[in-house]
Amino acid sequence: MFSGIVAAVGRIEQTEPLGDGVRLTVDTGGLDLGDVAIGDSIATNGVCLTVVGREEGRVKFDVSRETLACSAGLEHAGGEVNLEKALALSDRLGGHLVTGHVDGVGEVLSFAPVAESFDLVVRAPETIAGYIARKGSVTVNGVSLTVNRVDGRDFSVNLIPHTIEVTNLKHLRAGGKVNLEIDLIARYVERMTAWREGRGAADAA
Repeated sequence: MFSGIVAAVGRIEQTEPLGDGVRLTVDTGGLDLGDVAIGDSIATNGVCLTVVGREEGRVKFDVSRETLACSAGLEHAGGEVNLEKALALSDRLGGHLVTGHVDGVGEVLSFAPVAESFDLVVRAPETIAGYIARKGSVTVNGVSLTVNRVDGRDFSVNLIPHTIEVTNLKHLRAGGKVNLEIDLIARYVERMTAWREGRGAADAA
């Protein structure tokens, strides 16, 4: 489990073919690896990945073809990635509860300065658009953000200067792709509603 508070921005140094997927070597930037062990989880651009190797300032992840197909930003060496270690039970929850399971890939419609902040507008996939609500939480490339406006499949969030400084969201441009994770609470509300309306039998099987 994660909080959506990015701890460091890393860079994909190398991608190696590995069966149907790839092995990533990631330079972790300023991320403290002192308490990271093989088998630990690190959210990488919002995707929960398992550490399979580590050395000074670097970690390795094995990423399946399925994960690559349903996420963005893990395909090419040189790309920056937002990093967050899994929460300990004693940690502060500064953002919101984030699982690291990407629900869909959104398209950036615009990214423009507004006064000292930036307004980011994203088009969500049809399958998850209904879970995104004004003043609710959404995770974009692993960053916990508050939704300002919703218009059909499109939603906007405000990025303060600090968020721009400490994440890779500063590089977003119209037409770019971002990993989206809906609020965990919204997921359960929909499930309970579907069950009560008799639409949940297939999911329960």
